[in-house]
Amino acid sequence: MSALLSELGIIVGKRGLLVGEGRTRRYRTGFRFGSGKAFAVVRPGSLLELWRVVNACARAGVIVIMQAANTGLTGGSTPDGDDYDRDVVIVSTTRLDGIHLVRGGKQVICLPGSRLFELEDKVAEVGREPHSRIGSSCIGASIVGGICNNSGGALIHRGPAYTQMALYARIESDGTVRLVNHLGVTLGGDPETMLSRLDAGAFSESDVIDDPAALGSDPHYQDHVREIDADTPARFNNDPRHHFEASGSGGHVVVFAVRVDTFEHEDRIADFYVGTNDPAELTAIRRHILSRFQSLPIQGEYIHRSAFRLTARYGKDTFLAVRHLGAKHLPKLFALKGRFDSMVSRLPWAPRDVSDRVMQFAATLFPQHLPARMRDYDTRFEHHLILKMGGTGIDEARAFLSGFFPTAHGDFFECTADEGERAFLHRFAVAGASIRYRALRRDTIEDFVALDVAHRRNDADWDEKLPADLAEQIVGVSYCGHFFCHVFHRDYLLKKGRDPLAFEHAMLTLLDARGAEYPAEHNVGHLYPAKPALERHYRDLDPTNSLNPGIGHTSKKANWA
Repeated sequence: MSALLSELGIIVGKRGLLVGEGRTRRYRTGFRFGSGKAFAVVRPGSLLELWRVVNACARAGVIVIMQAANTGLTGGSTPDGDDYDRDVVIVSTTRLDGIHLVRGGKQVICLPGSRLFELEDKVAEVGREPHSRIGSSCIGASIVGGICNNSGGALIHRGPAYTQMALYARIESDGTVRLVNHLGVTLGGDPETMLSRLDAGAFSESDVIDDPAALGSDPHYQDHVREIDADTPARFNNDPRHHFEASGSGGHVVVFAVRVDTFEHEDRIADFYVGTNDPAELTAIRRHILSRFQSLPIQGEYIHRSAFRLTARYGKDTFLAVRHLGAKHLPKLFALKGRFDSMVSRLPWAPRDVSDRVMQFAATLFPQHLPARMRDYDTRFEHHLILKMGGTGIDEARAFLSGFFPTAHGDFFECTADEGERAFLHRFAVAGASIRYRALRRDTIEDFVALDVAHRRNDADWDEKLPADLAEQIVGVSYCGHFFCHVFHRDYLLKKGRDPLAFEHAMLTLLDARGAEYPAEHNVGHLYPAKPALERHYRDLDPTNSLNPGIGHTSKKANWA
């Protein structure tokens, strides 16, 4: 293995190769879950270096785990334990950023390290929007990671991240590496020339090929989600409709670039805030809007009182950081946090979770960050729905909600611009609040179990009521979701001494009985089983099982043994 280490060092240089427990810790540890050993972490600085790294690893017969921003919620971009049959090399793509507009910005070509917030800024210059927004993603989420995971996003009429146009490498059954160019761009003959040209943006519009049969997004999702009487969920990771080469690949190919659609920017936008103590009212709103409105909502985000209150306290620093620093600075801040935690972990006398404790304390020094009307609804209503409408949909929503409310159980208000921004930022901060709570309450909770659930489109009984034997195992929950797609994110905070794995299995059994699918949008990672269609997709892409083996509870061994 020393020969491989030497070759990798020659390819990426001293700064691009990390070895040792301390230097690799933040790459080996998932944002929410997952950790394990790694022989090395490699950080290539160009697509050509990435190609050479993958070839070197394939010749050496090691496992390669491709990692973008490492913001996944299911541990799918880090090692999982230490029971692999080969050494593991993590390849981080964070240095490989780059976004190229094509066809006047109606499409973009994104390199593996490019982030969602960078894409938002880039396409805004030409009056366009990306598939997803910061409010529907993790901090610093990568575009390619979203495609590989079929990430769902919160934008109702756009569906899961999906494309049929990608440039990727696959490891063949004989161990050789083959570059596949389905990007729809003429780049040359041999891989090194192709990748060098793409990295430099050395291609023109005349090199771009338009194939009407090659999709850069799912054009049918908005019709699909409107089918409110369908007995199946709208979107979920095991759905074969969105498995195509890099799309849904879960790291079983090495993606150098994807080509995806952008969307027209909506200039006229309004946000509405709904509160109710009767979940049937939200069901009636969802069904009416999806079946009767001419204009689909842009977003419709659900937040339960449990998540509202947990996030108000433990997600405040995330809220303030996004609002005052902007999303683009957060990956750097979290990288600093990771390096600090890695350094402190080497000190045997240092307390655990120091950075989380410092950040939590700092947040308490700032004044109240949530608007008065939102806090009032928290005291009055258990269920909250934040509705973003654009164009003619604003008038549709205003007229409908004014006729629907007030009721004995609920009410609504139309947000000011500031209230709308704060409402969606609060919803965005939910994902990190459970992590912070765990870090600060390790003496009272064992861990939390996070489930990512897609209910059937016709399911009116979405408000979860836990059986007594499961309810007694938890100290609390945090529920939120993308309501119109019927996708829910549920965190269960387990009492000390309880078994998280047994609790999770019991919950999945209940979901199976209800016809729900899981995961809905966060990829199977190492938390969920890959169903047969998804496992077939993985096996077809990666016959030697050398790229990210073990995800979806599949085999970690060579050749799928």
